[in-house]
Amino acid sequence: MRARKLKNLDERFEMYASALEEDPYAWRASWQSWQPSPQNALRGSVSPAKRWNEVRLDLGSGKGESTVRNALKWPDILFIGIDNIESCVALSAQKAVEAGAVNVVFVCADAFDILDIFAPGELSCIYLSFPSPFPKKKHAEKRLTHFEHLSRYRSLLADGGCIRFTTDSVPLFEFSLIQFEIAGYEVRWLTRDLAEEHPERILTGYEKRLIDKGAKIHALEAAPAEEPTEMVQRAPLSLVEYLPEDLSTLDYVPYGMEDTVYNMSNRRANAKRREERGRGVQ
Repeated sequence: MRARKLKNLDERFEMYASALEEDPYAWRASWQSWQPSPQNALRGSVSPAKRWNEVRLDLGSGKGESTVRNALKWPDILFIGIDNIESCVALSAQKAVEAGAVNVVFVCADAFDILDIFAPGELSCIYLSFPSPFPKKKHAEKRLTHFEHLSRYRSLLADGGCIRFTTDSVPLFEFSLIQFEIAGYEVRWLTRDLAEEHPERILTGYEKRLIDKGAKIHALEAAPAEEPTEMVQRAPLSLVEYLPEDLSTLDYVPYGMEDTVYNMSNRRANAKRREERGRGVQ
């Protein structure tokens, strides 16, 4: 769920400046040496000689809960959260500062910018956590798991690097499985119920809210395999194509597809009534 536009956004960016990077392009090829700004002492300090063991990217990091949690879990790895909504970036930076996590930084940028922000082989992992589904066919290329995006990520991953994708949307997951195959990735592991199969894993607040509504968290890890000689789209582009014919059988409507399912249900109900009237059914 996206953040509402925050008041005093400029002041927030100044207050939590140590967890923000205003010029990420300047760090291309040198993120392993990135240091937080000394402007804000709330997070503590890092030795100038510090070099991070790995650099991981959370693309579409939202409000930063999972990014900060991962940073606290792996203090020798640098986590970079990128989102194109300023309010989300500000809230994420606040979480990092208040948690004292010095190995995490947030950037306001678009997914299409990452080739200019990171050098080839610079990332050990890219997280795609609950990305926007963009259900309509005309918006398919905006999905972060579209094969054109996945093709861009390949060059940024180090040897042995991977992509970790999680979603509450079965239609997006099914679409994405085809995209990973088209882009030449090998799926290392896959689950259609992450909470059930890994009960030891601590859920984020967002995941808990989804599960309380009836969602099952779908997830996979994929790594580049042999690069395909040709990439041709062969998946249905509208996520409507991945929904059941009988929408009443849906136990859960994925976040971002509520309006789509509601409109489809109304159209099908209206079509059924017209058909019945045409047959003289009272």
